[in-house]
Amino acid sequence: MFLRLAQQHQEFVQDLVMNLQALTIILERRGYSASCYTCGNQMKSASFMVSLREKHLIRFVVSDYGITWMELWDDRELMKLEGAEAIKQLQELANIIKYSHTIQLTT
Repeated sequence: MFLRLAQQHQEFVQDLVMNLQALTIILERRGYSASCYTCGNQMKSASFMVSLREKHLIRFVVSDYGITWMELWDDRELMKLEGAEAIKQLQELANIIKYSHTIQLTT
């Protein structure tokens, strides 16, 4: 049972990394400064960052060890979420980008 759960978790992390890479491409096409870095080709972890405005940065980190959402303003941490709450916040960001073609968050 535990080996199956470990495999499912690894697949979940890989799916999340692929979605972060896709979100990065969409954000860049819409004029945002975004990046998604992974280690190697196995897609076991990623660090995703997007600048929403000057001094306003979102950082999302996923790995086998956990999932973290950090929102920074002027290099100060405004909010830090982990696990399911971090993923929900990422979905909120994706929804804003998906449904709001007129919002200009970058300066």
